[in-house]
Amino acid sequence: MIRVLLADDQALVRTGFRMILDNADDTQVVGEAGDGGQAAQMALDLQPDIVLMDVRMPDVDGVEATRRICAGTSRIRVLMLTTFDLDEYVYAALHAGASGFLLKDTLADDLLSAIRVVVRGDAVIAPSVTRRLLERYVGIGTAPVTPTVGLDVLTEREREVLSLIARGLSNTEIAGSLFLSEGTVKTHVSRVLTKLGLRDRVQAVVYAYESGLVRTGTT
Repeated sequence: MIRVLLADDQALVRTGFRMILDNADDTQVVGEAGDGGQAAQMALDLQPDIVLMDVRMPDVDGVEATRRICAGTSRIRVLMLTTFDLDEYVYAALHAGASGFLLKDTLADDLLSAIRVVVRGDAVIAPSVTRRLLERYVGIGTAPVTPTVGLDVLTEREREVLSLIARGLSNTEIAGSLFLSEGTVKTHVSRVLTKLGLRDRVQAVVYAYESGLVRTGTT
């Protein structure tokens, strides 16, 4: 059973998510929080498997709450919920340790699928939304234009894999692009994350752009 903590300042939104999760056979809502500070404390007290975290909340926002949770434990996963076009904090949330983000109008089945994926240790990151997000927040002149020293630890193939991760490709798509088996790609992805000290694919995307390995506008 996947234990879920809901964090959103709108009770109606929490009720909607709870209905979806209560109807699933493998998810259980263990608590609800109305602001980020409460969410961070409840997460550390209840130790859920995952927190569905709203970005914008009063007092303590979702970014700071995510930072507190991830600083306190590496076991709890955080999945951010955003309207994207209005939110300005999603990129910061990825730095804080979030394992991905979904739009609030995500279909019920997609929400449940995302929760399962994140709890398994992977990340939820939609290619088209990721590209738009990074072009908006990374492509404003704040990202370094040269690779960091960390890139030197990667082999040429691992750099290729990282660049394709950053463009939103799945393991299957990367395998097709590089003419490799999915198992080989999975191994490369694991090595990239380990060598760079990254938590998941979301942080790999951020790293690839910030290091200059991939830049906005490239294909």
